[in-house]
Amino acid sequence: MPLSMHQASVPVILHFLKALSAILEKAESHVRANGLDQSDFINARLAPDMFPLARQVQIATDHAKGAAARLSGRENPKYEDTETTFAALRARIARTLEFVGGMPAAEIDGSEEKEITLTIAGNPMTFTGQYYLLHFALPNFFFHVTTAYDILRHKGLDIGKRDFMGGAR
Repeated sequence: MPLSMHQASVPVILHFLKALSAILEKAESHVRANGLDQSDFINARLAPDMFPLARQVQIATDHAKGAAARLSGRENPKYEDTETTFAALRARIARTLEFVGGMPAAEIDGSEEKEITLTIAGNPMTFTGQYYLLHFALPNFFFHVTTAYDILRHKGLDIGKRDFMGGAR
C-alpha cells in the first residue's frame, strides 16, 4: 500500500511537535530548578546570525501549520510571534497540534499534484504538493526543530536523541 500525503505529513509533524513541547517543558523545569533566567534560554542562539530559540519554535510551527493548510486548501492560521516564555511557546505548539491534528486525511490525500505557490524573499515559487511537502515543508520544519533542540543542548540542558525523537513507538 502506498504512503499517502496525510500519512507522510500529519503524524510526522504531530510526533515531533509533541517531542519539541516536551523538550521545552524540560528546559523550563531546568531553569526553575537551577534559579536561571528563562530569557537567557528563550533568546539564546547558536551563532550571531542565527535566530534565537523562540524564533526557531515559531518558524517550526509555521511550517507545520502551513504544510497542513496548503496541502488541504484550508486557510493558514496566523500567529503573532510574541512568545517570550517557555509556557507561551508550548501554548503555540498546542495550538498547532490542534490545527494539524484536526486535519482529516481526506483533505490532504490526493494533493500530490496540487499547485502550491509561495512568495519567498519577494519571489514566487511554485511546487507540486508532493515536492512541497518532501523538499520544502518537512525539511524546513525539521531544521527549526533540530536547531531549537541544539540551542537547548548548547545551553546545558540534559537532553539527548531520545528526547528529540520523542521516545520509541
